[in-house]
Amino acid sequence: MSLDAPQGHIGFTLNGAEITVPADSTARLSEVLREVAGARDVKIGCNAGDCGACTVLVDGAPVCACLMAAGQVQGHIVETQSGLAAEDPHARRLVRSFQRHQAAQCGICTPGMMVSAVALLRSGTALSEESVADALGGVLCRCTGYRKIVAAVLDASGTEPLTEGGVGAPIARLDGGPKLSGEERFGDDVAPADALVVRVVRSPYHRAGFRFGDLEAFREANGLDLILTAADIPGENRFGVIPGFEDQPVFAEGETRFKGEAVAAVVGTQESLDAMAAFPVAWEERPAILTPKGAESAAQLHESRAENVMCRGYVARGDADAALKGAAHVVSGRFSTGFIEHGYIEPEAASARRVGDRIEISCCTQAPYMNRDGLATIMGLAPDAVRILPTAVGGGFGSKLDLTAQPYVALAAWHLNRPARITYTRTESISTSTKRHPSDMVMEIGADADGRIVGARFDGVFNTGAYASWGPTVANRVPIHASGPYRTPNYQAKSAGIHTNTAPAGAFRGFGVPQSAVAQEQLYDMLAEKLGLDRLEFRRRNCLANGDPTVTGQVFETGMGIDACLDALKPHWDRAQAEVAAFNATHEDRKRGIGVAAGWYGCGNTSMSNPSTIRAGVTSEGVLMLHQGAVDIGQGSNTVITQIFAEALGVPVSAVTRVGPDTDVTPDAGKTSASRQTYISGNAARLCGAALRAQILRLGNVSDAAEIAFTEEGILLTDGGTTVRVELPPGAPYALEAIESYDPLTTPLDPNGQGDPYAVFGTAAQICELEVDLALGTVKLRRIVAAHDVGKAINPLLVEGQIEGGVAQGIGMALMEEFLPGRTENLHDYLIPTIGDVPPIDTLIVESGDAHGPYGAKGLGEHCLIPTAPAVLNAIAHAAGARIHHLPATPDKIRAAILSGTT
Repeated sequence: MSLDAPQGHIGFTLNGAEITVPADSTARLSEVLREVAGARDVKIGCNAGDCGACTVLVDGAPVCACLMAAGQVQGHIVETQSGLAAEDPHARRLVRSFQRHQAAQCGICTPGMMVSAVALLRSGTALSEESVADALGGVLCRCTGYRKIVAAVLDASGTEPLTEGGVGAPIARLDGGPKLSGEERFGDDVAPADALVVRVVRSPYHRAGFRFGDLEAFREANGLDLILTAADIPGENRFGVIPGFEDQPVFAEGETRFKGEAVAAVVGTQESLDAMAAFPVAWEERPAILTPKGAESAAQLHESRAENVMCRGYVARGDADAALKGAAHVVSGRFSTGFIEHGYIEPEAASARRVGDRIEISCCTQAPYMNRDGLATIMGLAPDAVRILPTAVGGGFGSKLDLTAQPYVALAAWHLNRPARITYTRTESISTSTKRHPSDMVMEIGADADGRIVGARFDGVFNTGAYASWGPTVANRVPIHASGPYRTPNYQAKSAGIHTNTAPAGAFRGFGVPQSAVAQEQLYDMLAEKLGLDRLEFRRRNCLANGDPTVTGQVFETGMGIDACLDALKPHWDRAQAEVAAFNATHEDRKRGIGVAAGWYGCGNTSMSNPSTIRAGVTSEGVLMLHQGAVDIGQGSNTVITQIFAEALGVPVSAVTRVGPDTDVTPDAGKTSASRQTYISGNAARLCGAALRAQILRLGNVSDAAEIAFTEEGILLTDGGTTVRVELPPGAPYALEAIESYDPLTTPLDPNGQGDPYAVFGTAAQICELEVDLALGTVKLRRIVAAHDVGKAINPLLVEGQIEGGVAQGIGMALMEEFLPGRTENLHDYLIPTIGDVPPIDTLIVESGDAHGPYGAKGLGEHCLIPTAPAVLNAIAHAAGARIHHLPATPDKIRAAILSGTT
């Protein structure tokens, strides 16, 4: 095409079409493609070339569009995911292969992965794990663990994915098509074109007093439409997720409690914000406390919480002190972990519009109804005056449960009666979002001479940051889980959540259980060594079985599957032991090791009501609709819940038209957290499908064995060779409708933490094989073998994907991840695992069944990663004799432990 373009315009070929767009030649290509050319399939995750989500092809070569000036593509050819998926034969094969392997989970990294893969396939390079990893190495993924992506590229072909199947079938994701075609829309993708932009003014200090200058004069001088502060909140200036702990302000008043806390927001056009002068606020830095040490005597963050203690947790059973005194063998240790960032590739984003006396917010969220109710309090509105329209969610892992960007756009749109939008920068996202709780844990475990655990004592202090968020959940969940899935007749566990001047610590895949597993599983290894027992055998000897009481006194007669998980590992353990011994006998500078760890996780809320509701209906034209409000953040609830519903109704999944989360039209399926959706919302879907089936069969006067078919002629019922057509009664919106709920059976815990906190536990055990360079302290992971009891695998491929993704996050926790406030606020200082960091993962699916789960299924998302970090640490100790007590186990720490002989 011509290199000439009008001044202030850029001409290039985009996905086969010659276009000329108004743009500054120095603007980021990613911004021009999205905001001017309308290529919303180009994703922006960092604006620093760290994540690769914005990868496009320029003249066939993959580039990060956020690092390229738009003027550089003048006269050149640009291809994005959507254009490739529509026209390129390599991309079309990748679409099918990604679906077959379920290589797209949340989908936010998929454009970058697919574009990079197309470039590789076009090059003719011989495909291998190494060549694929090299080609895709510049794109980060936080969900999949990369293994399915590598497999999909290696297997790129025209073979169609499996699209039909009920419970137990590895069908392709029902929402996979839009993720792979580039049509999926995430938080920032749905912002109205005429929306004003909101930018938040945040504290540069960990703790500070502040005062504003003349805000109205500043607004007028800078051409802004609005400045928001605490004075502009029509309702209450507070929010939170736990009743009684709603302590976080939308805008701080007088003093900020952590670096990055909001004090104001400016609203205007993008041009006015870019040209804006420094905001008129004066800061007074004040002494801050960043760790729980000394917090009891530091300035009190919240008036009602003496010594900065947010809350405590406690579980006691038997007499731990006496048991430990009388034990034949006792081990103890102190272990700690730091802040860990969720690292989802999609930053927080939201847009809002006012509709009369209602406010509508589109956002990436894990908890639509919780967001709705929180915003109603802030806005001074009734809950039904707030509508939440969840978009696709580009990773969440717990942090997108809390309100983040939503209040700012809601307030702006409400006051101005104009649409408003916001998207966090990567630095803004990392510095202000919730984190995994740092922990400082002391634990002691005793066993008798036969290697049976007789008692354990645990004391954990957790840094909950400036505000509560999910801190009470962590404080209460950890003492229940700190024994691990083992018989522990005498037990005492204490926890405390402590406020500091850091970003709030909240929900992150496991709610504190991965931290306690780091302590318990390393000590179990040390105890096995004292006893002279094989480490896997020691765990098998002590693991809970059906009929055994847990540390809260709860007894499961069925479904306690940790024994089966450990048994599934045994042949892999024996093989790895022999291979490690052979290697170590012939190598001095490098040593290999094998580690094992187990874990468990109670699905759903702790001793609290935790319902989900599912709605389904049949229109008078015979169209089957499923209102499925469980937000899919990549874990697969859109597919799993539809499979369960279709199985209960007795129809293929293709007969179901799904209506996604929307607080106006879809009932509350609860939040996507705590491994609850498959188990709880799945049960509601099963009940809903069964109820609708009963209605249909009654209308046709047929037996329970009849087959249901939704056809162009209507609903046909076949029973004993006879087919009848169901006459549907008139009705709007549905001629037939079923709404069903499910709430797990739990009981409150007594003062000693005794009771039934969860209706079901998921269990897992993993082996890590690795190699340590003794001179450098570096670790090379060789293989992870993961055995997980899921009760019943509704979709085995989804199970594998969840496990692989969880393992990758566990690897990050073990070896590299630690958020340091004010220091690691981007994706090149804060490291998450890349495609080269995740070794082969062998998934062993254990199906113990469950008395309560839908078709026997349990939750899975959380316990995927719980055993990984301790298995890695135990393997390092086995290889190098170095026991790491403070995570992450970076090379300098490993080398220091080798030199000091730390155990």
